[in-house]
Amino acid sequence: MNKNNEDKTSGGFDLTSKFWRTVLMIVAALLIFAGPTYVPYLLLDFLKVNYVASMVSGFVLLIIGLVLMWYLIRKKIIV
Repeated sequence: MNKNNEDKTSGGFDLTSKFWRTVLMIVAALLIFAGPTYVPYLLLDFLKVNYVASMVSGFVLLIIGLVLMWYLIRKKIIV
């Protein structure tokens, strides 16, 4: 391999690309804001899931979104 090819990745998941940073920020925002609001509503009203199960799933999505946001801030992907 020459020096030019060593710096490039062979596809996959690269946190330095703007595309993946943007996608991860959008996913984190959706998990934080839409996860605890719309997912329990959809589970409760349309899928007829138990109230407690739908609320727990919304809370879990909120926690996952906060952890993802914390990870992005910690790795300095979000400045």
